Order: sequence, then structure tokens, then C-alpha cells
Amino acid sequence: MSVSTGTDWRDLASTSHYRTARAAAEALQRGEVAEATAGIQELIEALSRADKRAVRSHLTNLMAHIMKWQAQPDQRSRSWRRTIRNARREIADIREETPSINRSYLESIWQNCLESARDEAEDEMQQECPIGTLSWEEVFDLDYEL
Repeated sequence: MSVSTGTDWRDLASTSHYRTARAAAEALQRGEVAEATAGIQELIEALSRADKRAVRSHLTNLMAHIMKWQAQPDQRSRSWRRTIRNARREIADIREETPSINRSYLESIWQNCLESARDEAEDEMQQECPIGTLSWEEVFDLDYEL
């Protein structure tokens, strides 16, 4: 794949991380260090955006399951518990690999994720969710056992 100087790195990185890395490598082989650097920088930013989207998705799903757990104790299941554990693990893994996704970042997206989670929980429960807020401890620290 040959990519000429002036590559639209943002567009390329939004469509394929692999192709972006290959194009940056080819720019380096041609001696176009500034071009390759621009490509690598855009690739880093694209990967960060992808990690942030994944964390938002996992956090929303986690919160929705905790809301259902709290609102419907008679319907708790191993599946809900497994979903809670898996979402926590996924978030922890992403945080370990991406230091910018720290507690401060999670707190900055908390309210939006909470609102989305409430909508998701209400759809799944087919009723209004009585849970207005969730604490850090409820989301990340409490054990949810049957």
C-alpha cells in the first residue's frame, strides 16, 4: 500500500488502525519522518478514542446491571453477576493499558453513563428505574452475590 505525503491521517486512522500503522511505516521507509510522526500521533489518538468508547460502553452496561440488581432482587441471576464482574474486568484492563483513562476520566463521564444506564435498565425491566444514582463503591467495589 502506498500512501503519499499529505495523507489524511485522521480519516485513515478512523477506518483502519492497521492500515494507518502500515502507512506510517512506509513513510518512515521513504524517510518522511514528519509524515510518519503525524500518522503515528493520529493512530495513538484513534486508539485512545476507541478505548474511551469501550469504557463508556462497559461502564453503562455495568451500571445498568447494578441498577437491575438493586431494583429487582427477586430476579437476580448468575448471568447478571457475571456481567457485572466481566464489565469491571474489562474496564480494569483498559485502564491498565491506557493510563489517561483514570478515575478522573471515569468521574467525568459518570453522569452521562448513569443516564444511559437508567434508560437501558428501564427498557430491560419494562418499568421505571427507582435508582437515582450509584456510588463508586457500588459500581466498582461491592460484591454482588446471590
